[in-house]
Amino acid sequence: MSIQAKHYWTCLWPGMSELWWRGRLSALPASVAFAAVVNALLIAKFIYPGWLSGALVMLACWIVAAAWVVLTVRSIRELPLLLSPRQVSDQPDRFAEAQLAYLTGNYALAEEALTAGLSIEPRDPPALLLLAAVLRHTGRLNAADALLTEIPKLEAAAAWNLEWESERARLERDLDSRGELQDAE
Repeated sequence: MSIQAKHYWTCLWPGMSELWWRGRLSALPASVAFAAVVNALLIAKFIYPGWLSGALVMLACWIVAAAWVVLTVRSIRELPLLLSPRQVSDQPDRFAEAQLAYLTGNYALAEEALTAGLSIEPRDPPALLLLAAVLRHTGRLNAADALLTEIPKLEAAAAWNLEWESERARLERDLDSRGELQDAE
């Protein structure tokens, strides 16, 4: 994904780029706190100017402006990592290795390669779908079911809907056959 100028607009508010591009709720308190501080300063400066001394308000404004510059520069530096972590990472992409291991039936190696890839980009629909298939093949049907339940919640997963439905059907088939086996016992 190439970074365009419009992507940088989210860097102008502290925490917004992490919220917008990655959905990280851990950035929400910083964003809300910054908004609260800016609003308090605006109120102290324009609505209730006698509330605090003018020098104290100006000092706080300069501190907030400096913090805003520092946080904006930090967000601009981190934006490539937020938008395309796999391209920025120094670790190799092991998805092809995981696919080959899956196709040859080496599910342990496939799971290890997928886990390594997902540690870099945890919101990768193809890797998550392949991991669900590995979990299904290794008999961990409940874990595969939980993973398949979470995949459609990703905005990037819409393009993978057909594959998701196919894997969901295979999992349902395996869950039904497991239920029939337990009923027979």
